[in-house]
Amino acid sequence: MKRRTMGALFVLTVLLGSAAAFYACAPQLGARGEGDGLTMTRESDHFKDGKFFNPLETPIQESFWGSVVSFWKFAFTDNNRVPEHPLPFVKVDAKAIGQGAPEELRVTWLGHSTALIEMDGQVILTDPVFGKRASPVAFAGPKQFNEELPLNIEDLPAIDAVVISHDHYDHLDYGAVMALEGRTARFFVPLGVAAHLGRWGIDKERIVELDWRQGFTFGPVTYTAMPARHFSGRAGLDAYRTLWCSWVIQGEKDRVFFGGDSGYFDGFKEIGEKFGPFDLTMIECGAYSPYWPLIHMAPEQTVQAHLDLQGETLMPIHWGKFNLSLHSWDEPAERVSAAAEAKGVRLAVPLMGQRFSPAEALPQAAWWRQVPDGMAQIVANAG
Repeated sequence: MKRRTMGALFVLTVLLGSAAAFYACAPQLGARGEGDGLTMTRESDHFKDGKFFNPLETPIQESFWGSVVSFWKFAFTDNNRVPEHPLPFVKVDAKAIGQGAPEELRVTWLGHSTALIEMDGQVILTDPVFGKRASPVAFAGPKQFNEELPLNIEDLPAIDAVVISHDHYDHLDYGAVMALEGRTARFFVPLGVAAHLGRWGIDKERIVELDWRQGFTFGPVTYTAMPARHFSGRAGLDAYRTLWCSWVIQGEKDRVFFGGDSGYFDGFKEIGEKFGPFDLTMIECGAYSPYWPLIHMAPEQTVQAHLDLQGETLMPIHWGKFNLSLHSWDEPAERVSAAAEAKGVRLAVPLMGQRFSPAEALPQAAWWRQVPDGMAQIVANAG
């Protein structure tokens, strides 16, 4: 019995030591807050017992058995979740970014939740993810559908502001942040996320860390962190240790809402009443499931959130790049298009890399219906 106990303790020690060694040698996992950042976290009115919490009760999964069923379906069913062919995109002219009329709002969707926003002379990059996988390791985890990107990260122009909604791997990419270090003026992050960036070598003077409903004016643009209904974590046991948020980006003339990840909740109405109307809303429409209905929106809820926000033009995000749920890869676009038409919502579903102005004619081609046969013509028309 004693020998068995000693053996179990030895195995446990080896496992814990291996985990500690992996953490020490794996900077992509991030870091825990300390100093001023930790003080701000502890003083937040939605932080308790070492964790942040949502505006209302939000279990990640509906039930234990729901978790089992969803895992089984994800592992052993297909449902066209990954496209059979590479998706069409427009190759971004990096030299043109930031070179238009400074008073004109322009946006370029790069896939999932990554987009370039041009506003009042600033170039803003949201949730930068340029790696092949949304994962801490290169050999496993959700893989991007396309091998080629509309814009390689080394070709990006100088970035005035990187805006990060939360620290999940499909929104915060260690490699991307490292590549952006020398060409980004400011990083805007929710509470706790600054510690990750600090471990990765970003100067703390360039990091603006905000709680919900806090804003910071940088040049002519004000960035305000607002509530979202989601969760966080990068290392398995660190869920809820950092904050998640949506962002209100206010220029001298235009206003943009960037939703990050969120389930539907009344907070959208609060944001719309306080900051709306918005010229453009960027709201998630993918990765939803009946097994986790409170942390991601169905496409019909995406449209309702846009209406709550008093948005003018809706550009759905968080789809078309990774296999993160049980629906087909193109279902989010189909459902959000139908819901927008039913509600009379002005909708833009651009190709990845397609630059447009919300004030002008919007991308209208339902390009996902024409994959693969009509791809060449789609790209030619978009370019």
